[in-house]
Amino acid sequence: MLEELGIKKETLDFIEKEEEKISDIFKIIDANCRLNSLKVLSAFHKHNVSEGFFNSTTGYGYNDLGRDNIEKIFAEVLEGEDALVRSQFISGTHALTVALFSYLRPNDILLSIAGLPYDTLHEVIGIVPNQSSLASFGVKYEQIDLVEDDFDYESIQNYLKNNKVKLIEIQRSKGYSTRKSITIDKVEKVIKMIREVDKNVIIMVDNCYCEFVETKTPLSVGADIIVGSLIKNLGGGIAPNGAYIAGKKELVDLAGERLTCPGEGREVGPTLGINKSILEGLFFAPGVVASSLKTAVLTSVCLEDLGYKVEPRYNDNRADIVQNIIFGKEADLVSYVQGIQAASPIDSNSVPLPWNMPGYEDKVIMASGSFTQGSSIELSADGPIRAPFIAYQQGGLTYEYGRLGVARAIENIKK
Repeated sequence: MLEELGIKKETLDFIEKEEEKISDIFKIIDANCRLNSLKVLSAFHKHNVSEGFFNSTTGYGYNDLGRDNIEKIFAEVLEGEDALVRSQFISGTHALTVALFSYLRPNDILLSIAGLPYDTLHEVIGIVPNQSSLASFGVKYEQIDLVEDDFDYESIQNYLKNNKVKLIEIQRSKGYSTRKSITIDKVEKVIKMIREVDKNVIIMVDNCYCEFVETKTPLSVGADIIVGSLIKNLGGGIAPNGAYIAGKKELVDLAGERLTCPGEGREVGPTLGINKSILEGLFFAPGVVASSLKTAVLTSVCLEDLGYKVEPRYNDNRADIVQNIIFGKEADLVSYVQGIQAASPIDSNSVPLPWNMPGYEDKVIMASGSFTQGSSIELSADGPIRAPFIAYQQGGLTYEYGRLGVARAIENIKK
């Protein structure tokens, strides 16, 4: 069976030796998983989850008991006042767009303090011109870059003292950049500094890829609103689509008015049978995130010992489930991504090639042989075709499947 998967015994022997180096790290991941599992189960009990929550609504979706309680459960788990959890969100980018258009008005300033946001937000903001962007409505955009993978505290402080900023955006995960992802302790530190200067500015955190990696959430350390996708961490590989916006109730309500329409807001939105998948996905999410983290740590130690640069290194503190492998060569990037696809459960016989993917400025190669299209909590790898040719790997529904995927990808680059 290993031969049919294209994996040699010597590669698995190599992986077994590497696993000895990371056993203590796996214990830490397991400990965090136990705590996050406790938080989820406690929320289920507090809100008396019953089979009736699985019922479906159609049409307008009035009085959907399951939907309304799911949002209370998410708020509890994420440590916020309220949450908007809807299948009507197409993606994490869509949820971020709804949030930004909910809170910003003409002549307001949007300030990113983690540098350039993810590629798919460029046209939303107006960094790349688009007649439907925030910029086209008169919203001003400014950014302050990170310094040595941390916030530029002095520049942020000075900017806030001299400008009235409506919303500060923090993207925790690195996106298609070479910086480190931002840990919760750094988020806490910068929020404390911001509040010393401006108590009213809205602090919004893009939390995609970061949920359940640590045991705190951005809301628990002072953020006003956080946004994430259900085909990433919190969907547990079961939710087929959707996203969430969570935090202060008045801000969540504003987002509901923007997602649907003023006057109806969160009262409408049929669930069409998705409630069970969302609840079950959240229930499995702590364990699935732990498997993804173990897969990432294994990838890091193996690829570093094979001579490649990696970020984060296997023993670094992690903020998200994303593992960077800096190949330096386009051919190695392409071969590795094709190896991940070859070990996927779906479309393993397909060979991914670089293509012009909507929303991205460079060609992108992407392996995602997943049960849910574009799911990033299932093992996947992708990267823009630009120097230094970095693979961004994430996910792994179970460590065992993730381990096999890494082994197959290693075989591909060894060839």
